[in-house]
Amino acid sequence: MPEVGTEAGSEPRKVDEGHVRRTLEALCQELNMDEQTGKEALQSFTAIWDTYTLEGEVAHWLACSLYAACRKGWTPTVGKGVMEGNCVSLTRILRSSKLSLIQFFSKMKKWADMSSLSREFRERIARLERNFEVSTVIFKKFEPIFVDMFQDPQGEPPRPARSRKHRRLPCHVSDVFKFCWTLFVYTKGNFRMIGDDLVNSYHLLLCCLDLVFGNALLCPNRKDLINPLFKGLPKDYHSPDYSAPEEPLCVIDKLCELHDGLVVEAKGIKEHYFKPYINKLFERQILRGNQVTLTELLDTTNFIDNNKAVNREYEEYVLTVGDFDERVFLGADADEEIGTPRKVSVEPPEGRLSARMQVECNLQQHFDKARSFAPSTPLTGRRYLKEKEAIVTPVSSATQSVSRLQGMVTGLRNAPSEQLLQIFRSCSRDPTETILNRVKTLGELFRQHYTRVTEDHAASHMDFADNRLKLAEILYYKILENVMVLETRRLHGKDMAVLLEQDIFHRSLMACCLEVVLFAYSSQRTFPWIIDILNLRPFYFYKVIEVFIRSEEGLSRDMVKHLNNIEEQILECRAWSSGSALWEALEAAHSKVPTVEEVTFPSNFETGSGSSGPAHLPLVALSPIVHPRLREVRTGLGGSARKDVPPSPISLHDRYSSPTAGSAKRRLFGDDNLPESPLKKISISHGGGLKIVSTPSTPRDATPLSPARTLLTMAAAMVTTTSGQQLTIPVQGVANEVGGITFIQVQPGESSPLTAQALLPASPSRSGPGLSAPEPQNNAGKPRRTGSLALFFRKVYHLASVRLRDLCLKLDISAELRRKIWTCFECSLVHCSDLMKDRHLDQLLLCAVYIVSKVTKEEHTFQDIMKCYRSQPQASSHITSLP
Repeated sequence: MPEVGTEAGSEPRKVDEGHVRRTLEALCQELNMDEQTGKEALQSFTAIWDTYTLEGEVAHWLACSLYAACRKGWTPTVGKGVMEGNCVSLTRILRSSKLSLIQFFSKMKKWADMSSLSREFRERIARLERNFEVSTVIFKKFEPIFVDMFQDPQGEPPRPARSRKHRRLPCHVSDVFKFCWTLFVYTKGNFRMIGDDLVNSYHLLLCCLDLVFGNALLCPNRKDLINPLFKGLPKDYHSPDYSAPEEPLCVIDKLCELHDGLVVEAKGIKEHYFKPYINKLFERQILRGNQVTLTELLDTTNFIDNNKAVNREYEEYVLTVGDFDERVFLGADADEEIGTPRKVSVEPPEGRLSARMQVECNLQQHFDKARSFAPSTPLTGRRYLKEKEAIVTPVSSATQSVSRLQGMVTGLRNAPSEQLLQIFRSCSRDPTETILNRVKTLGELFRQHYTRVTEDHAASHMDFADNRLKLAEILYYKILENVMVLETRRLHGKDMAVLLEQDIFHRSLMACCLEVVLFAYSSQRTFPWIIDILNLRPFYFYKVIEVFIRSEEGLSRDMVKHLNNIEEQILECRAWSSGSALWEALEAAHSKVPTVEEVTFPSNFETGSGSSGPAHLPLVALSPIVHPRLREVRTGLGGSARKDVPPSPISLHDRYSSPTAGSAKRRLFGDDNLPESPLKKISISHGGGLKIVSTPSTPRDATPLSPARTLLTMAAAMVTTTSGQQLTIPVQGVANEVGGITFIQVQPGESSPLTAQALLPASPSRSGPGLSAPEPQNNAGKPRRTGSLALFFRKVYHLASVRLRDLCLKLDISAELRRKIWTCFECSLVHCSDLMKDRHLDQLLLCAVYIVSKVTKEEHTFQDIMKCYRSQPQASSHITSLP
């Protein structure tokens, strides 16, 4: 049950103003809070309390109100202009209110919803939570790596009582442990472009460890700090004649080898960012030692000052910029402050956990999942992917994604290849210059927005933007070439000029490449950031996702899942927003939403029978995206197995042939007729019998059709008259459902292929109540409606059917009732599409399940339905609160 409930059906509670005021005054006094901020926090809290039921401790909700009030306005500072907020850090607020970080993020999201906080503030909370997740993952890697290199700080003997005779040395291994972590978080805070990416943050940590280890090796008589079993030690380290080198030893290579790092990435950050920044700290006298070699940091005469200075500088950073003190992981009460449940030797049986422990366990499970940084497997792709191995960690998964990305572009350049240029030149209008200019323009947009959040470091951070952009450009030209080669083969050398002039296609492909690069580096710039800055509407962007996945076999498992997640986001809600291009497309189609039967491939849906009429559900077994790597998982094949992957039933031509709203209605190619098939010669005797003499050849890449829909195009019937004269009569034929062939004579001069309308008498099973007359089509194996709108709703119906089947399975709903639920859902979508405006697809599905269960008197309560829904990977508490 959620902690927050609205006032619906109950009277607002009266607030105990005395208790609230005393609690708030105590918090403000402890935090040295200004009076104005305290008043704003009290007013906001009172308004929320009068409207909603707030469960839990009052101090925790007051902390949320205080934090929101603290971040309003600007405060003047000495020598640094003005800063946002009032210099009260989040860490201090949480400590004073005894609220853990995990609980804070959960409550703050609810507080933002209840108090209608701005989008900017919500984004700030999301970035803060992401930063916390990154820090948690990095710290979990930091501890074992440090113990691998140094002595275990937990194994340090107890400190003796302080006296003049027994003074503790100032540089014990526990002090080095804290100093190294503080130096890392302070440096990371000054390089926002590094802190934004999990991969970059991890390699920055390795740079800090490398620096401290090199200093420890050169520190005289301090072998007690170093782990003698570390594999990165000099070969003669244990020799009696060992002498320390003149310059610090670099162990970046060994750390990357032992702990899932990328040498090129780590050394790049060390040379271009870390070492210059450490030099600046020496120049500012924050660090003391040998500035030339960056050593002597741990010497007895320098370490105390260095440790104090770094901590002081970091505290100032937290107050002015950082907000979240990442040294919380070093404290003795770290579990309590973070919110990690304490481990107990004997767990109480289920049902006997206290409410507080249950909440903490649920929150911890949520954050354990969030901190994994692996996208959840969507239901539409779950059956194609194996579970990850237990040894895979978030950092190793991220570094593997970067390594795979680099492997995909190895040996390529960010420019069209000669083969791609040849394709451009073969077009009636050479699109080379237009494509190059578009890539340049989109690249400039990306660079500007990528560095906008840190204008003070824009020059130094432009390298990161350029690196990401270069990878995306290489990927763009590679995918474009793969796609055009396939399309050229599929369309038998037709002119590709109009297709290559489709601006939406190129912008979508470039955005997809940039999204893959950002995801590989675990960037905080998550979708839909990339389509927002490139001014690309979700309804157009989703089309390129399947094209991209099918065209690149080097995508990692997580990349495929991530792109699948994005497609689902667009299909379920983003394309249904009030400003979406979907509504323009529907208006152009006279608001006619296609039914599932009209847009689904004939062989790709099940037909339910019942008195209520036919109910067509898309089959789950046929996923809209089948990536070569997913096929390898299912079949165990690799390497050449990609050659056997069937092509997409929807070509790029079909995806982008429908004009966008307001554009001229034209096809991509002037000639869209199917290639002519060889004539089938059939001998028909005078008595009316027929004999098939030969069969036409079928193209290798042709999509197989169901037996009941197989069209025999333009056959020639040889008829022998009584006088012995032979006549050739043009006919068209279609395989009927009893295994025979029904022939229809073609009138002289008629060259158009057989229409589905003409086939209706030959297929009795297709006639029935509720079925509209099918539209003309060139291929009986294709859906009755094609184009941009049909493609969108085909994917929507598939997504809805997968989620509905999962719900029905968990609720033990029969197939008959499931078909009724589907009929209710489909009718709502087709006839009342406005219901979906600014709403979520899952809302319509849940309503259909609940309503049909009520009408049919099935015992499926709303609580049962929601419980099963929450187990789906895409489930979100916000679904039930949308308007």
